[in-house]
Amino acid sequence: QVQLVESGGGLVQAGGSLRLSCAASGRTFRRYAMGWFRRAPGKDREFVAAVSRSGGSTDYADPVKGRFTISRDNTKNTVYLQINSLSPEDTAVYYCAAVETWDSGNCYMTAREYDYWGQGTQVTVSS
Repeated sequence: QVQLVESGGGLVQAGGSLRLSCAASGRTFRRYAMGWFRRAPGKDREFVAAVSRSGGSTDYADPVKGRFTISRDNTKNTVYLQINSLSPEDTAVYYCAAVETWDSGNCYMTAREYDYWGQGTQVTVSS
Protein backbone atom coordinates (compact mmCIF):
# COMPACT_ATOMS: atom_id res chain seq x y z
CA GLN A 1 0.00 0.00 0.00
CA VAL A 2 1.14 3.53 -0.66
CA GLN A 3 0.09 6.89 0.73
CA LEU A 4 0.27 9.99 -1.43
CA VAL A 5 0.62 13.60 -0.33
CA GLU A 6 0.44 16.44 -2.83
CA SER A 7 1.92 19.88 -2.38
CA GLY A 8 2.83 22.94 -4.39
CA GLY A 9 -0.56 24.32 -5.26
CA GLY A 10 -1.51 27.93 -4.78
CA LEU A 11 -2.80 31.12 -6.31
CA VAL A 12 -1.01 32.28 -9.43
CA GLN A 13 -1.66 34.81 -12.16
CA ALA A 14 -2.44 33.74 -15.69
CA GLY A 15 0.74 32.98 -17.57
CA GLY A 16 2.53 31.88 -14.44
CA SER A 17 3.96 28.53 -13.44
CA LEU A 18 3.80 26.09 -10.58
CA ARG A 19 5.44 22.80 -9.74
CA LEU A 20 3.28 20.29 -7.97
CA SER A 21 4.85 17.47 -6.00
CA CYS A 22 3.45 14.17 -4.83
CA ALA A 23 5.38 12.35 -2.14
CA ALA A 24 4.73 8.64 -1.73
CA SER A 25 5.27 6.59 1.38
CA GLY A 26 6.88 3.18 1.41
CA ARG A 27 9.89 1.58 -0.20
CA THR A 28 8.20 0.25 -3.33
CA PHE A 29 7.54 3.51 -5.17
CA ARG A 30 9.29 2.25 -8.29
CA ARG A 31 6.63 -0.48 -8.65
CA TYR A 32 3.91 2.12 -9.24
CA ALA A 33 2.90 3.95 -12.35
CA MET A 34 1.77 7.45 -11.44
CA GLY A 35 -0.74 9.93 -12.73
CA TRP A 36 -2.14 13.40 -12.19
CA PHE A 37 -5.82 14.23 -12.47
CA ARG A 38 -7.77 17.36 -11.76
CA ARG A 39 -11.30 18.38 -10.87
CA ALA A 40 -12.44 21.87 -11.77
CA PRO A 41 -15.44 23.46 -10.04
CA GLY A 42 -18.64 21.95 -11.36
CA LYS A 43 -16.84 19.49 -13.61
CA ASP A 44 -15.90 15.83 -13.52
CA ARG A 45 -12.44 14.64 -12.64
CA GLU A 46 -10.23 14.52 -15.70
CA PHE A 47 -6.92 13.00 -16.65
CA VAL A 48 -3.97 15.37 -16.87
CA ALA A 49 -0.74 13.38 -17.18
CA ALA A 50 0.78 9.98 -16.50
CA VAL A 51 4.24 8.49 -16.17
CA SER A 52 5.33 4.88 -16.27
CA ARG A 53 6.98 3.24 -13.29
CA SER A 54 10.35 3.55 -14.95
CA GLY A 55 9.81 7.18 -15.87
CA GLY A 56 10.61 6.41 -19.48
CA SER A 57 7.09 6.88 -20.83
CA THR A 58 4.72 9.77 -20.34
CA ASP A 59 1.33 10.77 -21.66
CA TYR A 60 -0.75 13.94 -21.49
CA ALA A 61 -4.26 15.14 -21.99
CA ASP A 62 -4.59 17.28 -25.11
CA PRO A 63 -5.40 20.55 -23.24
CA VAL A 64 -2.10 20.43 -21.34
CA LYS A 65 0.30 19.13 -23.98
CA GLY A 66 3.22 21.45 -24.38
CA ARG A 67 2.48 23.25 -21.09
CA PHE A 68 2.62 20.50 -18.46
CA THR A 69 5.48 18.11 -17.77
CA ILE A 70 5.27 15.06 -15.56
CA SER A 71 8.40 13.51 -14.11
CA ARG A 72 9.42 11.29 -11.26
CA ASP A 73 12.39 10.75 -9.01
CA ASN A 74 12.38 7.19 -7.74
CA THR A 75 15.20 7.95 -5.31
CA LYS A 76 12.96 10.50 -3.59
CA ASN A 77 9.65 8.63 -3.95
CA THR A 78 8.21 11.70 -5.62
CA VAL A 79 6.37 12.54 -8.81
CA TYR A 80 6.20 16.08 -10.13
CA LEU A 81 3.95 18.08 -12.39
CA GLN A 82 5.49 21.22 -13.83
CA ILE A 83 2.71 23.44 -15.08
CA ASN A 84 3.50 26.46 -17.25
CA SER A 85 1.50 29.11 -19.10
CA LEU A 86 -1.35 28.72 -16.66
CA SER A 87 -4.79 29.96 -17.60
CA PRO A 88 -7.95 30.35 -15.49
CA GLU A 89 -9.21 27.16 -17.16
CA ASP A 90 -6.51 25.27 -15.25
CA THR A 91 -8.08 26.19 -11.92
CA ALA A 92 -8.84 22.90 -10.18
CA VAL A 93 -7.92 20.57 -7.40
CA TYR A 94 -5.04 18.44 -8.65
CA TYR A 95 -4.79 14.85 -7.50
CA CYS A 96 -1.93 12.42 -7.61
CA ALA A 97 -2.68 8.73 -8.16
CA ALA A 98 -0.76 5.46 -8.15
CA VAL A 99 -1.24 1.98 -9.54
CA GLU A 100 1.04 -0.97 -8.90
CA THR A 101 2.08 -2.63 -12.12
CA TRP A 102 4.58 -5.13 -13.49
CA ASP A 103 4.72 -3.20 -16.76
CA SER A 104 7.64 -0.80 -16.53
CA GLY A 105 6.73 1.11 -19.67
CA ASN A 106 2.99 1.61 -19.55
CA CYS A 107 1.06 4.77 -18.67
CA TYR A 108 -2.49 4.73 -17.35
CA MET A 109 -4.92 7.42 -18.34
CA THR A 110 -8.23 6.50 -16.76
CA ALA A 111 -9.09 7.09 -13.13
CA ARG A 112 -10.53 3.63 -12.55
CA GLU A 113 -7.14 2.07 -13.31
CA TYR A 114 -5.63 3.71 -10.23
CA ASP A 115 -5.79 2.22 -6.76
CA TYR A 116 -4.40 5.00 -4.58
CA TRP A 117 -5.16 8.69 -4.44
CA GLY A 118 -3.87 11.72 -2.62
CA GLN A 119 -5.99 14.38 -0.96
CA GLY A 120 -5.37 16.92 -3.68
CA THR A 121 -3.81 20.36 -3.90
CA GLN A 122 -5.69 23.45 -5.03
CA VAL A 123 -4.45 25.43 -8.01
CA THR A 124 -6.18 28.75 -8.62
CA VAL A 125 -5.30 30.88 -11.62
CA SER A 126 -6.42 34.50 -11.67
CA SER A 127 -6.96 36.38 -14.89
